[in-house]
Amino acid sequence: MTAAAVHPRAVTKRLARHEMAAAYTMLAPWIGGIILFVVGPVIASFVLAFTDWDLLNPPQFVGLGNFREMLKSDVYIPKSLGNTAFYTFLGVPLQLATALGMAVLLNQNLAGIRFYRTAFYVPSVTPAVANAILWILIYNPEFGIANYVLGVFGLGPVRWLADSTVAKPAFIIMSLWGVGGTMVIYLAGLQGIPDYLYEAADIDGAGPLQRFRNVTLPLLTPTIFFTTIMGIIGSFQVFSAAYIMTNGGPNNATLFYVLYLYRNAFQYLRMGYASSMAWVLFVIIALFTYLQFAASGRWVYYEGELRS
Repeated sequence: MTAAAVHPRAVTKRLARHEMAAAYTMLAPWIGGIILFVVGPVIASFVLAFTDWDLLNPPQFVGLGNFREMLKSDVYIPKSLGNTAFYTFLGVPLQLATALGMAVLLNQNLAGIRFYRTAFYVPSVTPAVANAILWILIYNPEFGIANYVLGVFGLGPVRWLADSTVAKPAFIIMSLWGVGGTMVIYLAGLQGIPDYLYEAADIDGAGPLQRFRNVTLPLLTPTIFFTTIMGIIGSFQVFSAAYIMTNGGPNNATLFYVLYLYRNAFQYLRMGYASSMAWVLFVIIALFTYLQFAASGRWVYYEGELRS
């Protein structure tokens, strides 16, 4: 083999090494950030979950003591988990149904439709603190618009955030204000459904409801699957609104799990216990995510499967 034949290959290898070095150099800040701000805290929280640490003194190893306390003696753990489960399993279906209904209505070729899409989406990107303050005013028992609307129908007034029986439903109603992000995902899914399927359904004499049930919903199931997973994950981590609006009250009716975790970490200075709570939450979310993936084969359909 001549030197002339070897030279281009050596140049190619040298260029590949330079390109790889340049790529890793560009990725270094991102990789460093992931290690420093994600991987590192995850490992630290796992270690701290087996300790008693008050942030001021060195951590003391307690083994499974934190987890035993959660299971046996901490009465606020089942309370906070129950509140979170109520919010999740009642709120998420309502959020998904509302977002889907909005997407169907906004998936029309009408004049000014872009304005309405923007108007329905904007509340979902409003800062959480601003949303909370807005809804404190809406739920005000004396001059809030919620009681005003009820008064028009001869109902109320309701002490929305001061009555333990309606506080959690009030938070669920408030969560519908921010479904614009999910609406956009559904809108993208609707616009990805081929027109020829609707044309075939029209030829077969299908009406609007039949087209929605037999064409739209089956082909939208991958999108519904995604939004369900993300909705449950997000709802299990509800914190900001409860912290700002009620701080867990009244009578711990809105003491959600992450809010109680925050109290243990930064109010009671029980960082080890809070870390164990975080890992329990991780296991719960992972379990529900696994169950959804396991059941997805029974109800999630794709266009190719429908053709066959």
